[in-house]
Amino acid sequence: MGQAEWARELARTILEEPLPRRWAHSQGVAAKAESLAPILGEEADLLIASAWLHDIGYAPDLIDTGFHPLDGARYLRDVIKADDRLCRLVAHHTCAVNEARNRDLFDALTSEFDQERPELVEALTYCDMTTSPDGVPLDVTERLAEIHSRYGPEHLVSRSITASTPCILAAVGAVETALRARQNYTGR
Repeated sequence: MGQAEWARELARTILEEPLPRRWAHSQGVAAKAESLAPILGEEADLLIASAWLHDIGYAPDLIDTGFHPLDGARYLRDVIKADDRLCRLVAHHTCAVNEARNRDLFDALTSEFDQERPELVEALTYCDMTTSPDGVPLDVTERLAEIHSRYGPEHLVSRSITASTPCILAAVGAVETALRARQNYTGR
């Protein structure tokens, strides 16, 4: 069983019953990650695994700090003993450092989890930010608007997403550019 298959089963076990909408989102993010396999090569399995697991920190049984990237990454590292690169991707997905600053968890996040290769972090951000909470593909601007609408303008998450918007848009742009280049090169 590959890392992606293992991650799917772990995410299903953790999210499906307590958080069915988060499970639907994770399924959509993983499907988007699978679509990036042609530009990721050998690292596709790692990206797909991180897509399945990126939001497990929302699970009620895993909440410690209330900051889902850190809670999920700690669970993967401390309980599951998962691959370091997978833990780093979960910890740093979707420009997490900005929310970590707003939660006074920046030092914890950055001291416990190094950054992963930027192209992989961008790819995971792309997958997350072009997938709705229900797992449906959507444009990044619609996703940003949905987050602001769900949380309201003064919420810590909305403020963090505002700070992260340039990073998110750059990540989505970089992945879309790589996909177009691949399509132009292969004709597919």
